[in-house]
Amino acid sequence: MSLLRKGQHWGTFACVWHIFDATWQNPYKSAHLIKKYLMGLYKPIYHPMNQCGDHVIVINSKEIALRGDEWQKRVYFHHTGFHGGATWTLAWELHSKDPTMIVKKAVYRAMDGTLQRRYTMQRLHIFPDDNVPKEMLDNVTNQIKQLRSVPVKLYDIPQEERDKIPRLIKYPSDYQLK
Repeated sequence: MSLLRKGQHWGTFACVWHIFDATWQNPYKSAHLIKKYLMGLYKPIYHPMNQCGDHVIVINSKEIALRGDEWQKRVYFHHTGFHGGATWTLAWELHSKDPTMIVKKAVYRAMDGTLQRRYTMQRLHIFPDDNVPKEMLDNVTNQIKQLRSVPVKLYDIPQEERDKIPRLIKYPSDYQLK
């Protein structure tokens, strides 16, 4: 076997670490993308009964975006197993308690309901901000592209570039905006 072929062989069977930035991303659409890397669906050796998936680190999960009024209307169900132990929690309540839980539940639901789903979820690492342990960041070799580009805020643009933007109206210096 040639050296090139050995490299390809190793790359196929190696467990790769990916990072995904969830800022301004819909967690339910992103879950299908994350699932592809967690389960190893992109690898040529994929088999449903084979553990060939990779590790995925999701950062900035507190910055997710749900469309419309989904924060007030989406409900999550939980049952303790005891009589009368059913609870329904709104998305904004769940997100304020634990900012990582919505992304975790979305990825869990996106996967097939097999027995391997729980073991596959152990390779998903979710962080509410971009503070990731250095041991994990040393392993990362790939960045998953975001589905939606993050818009640039006006206060993030330097003052020199803001002055170059053409103005439609030049207010007098003594004018008071209401």
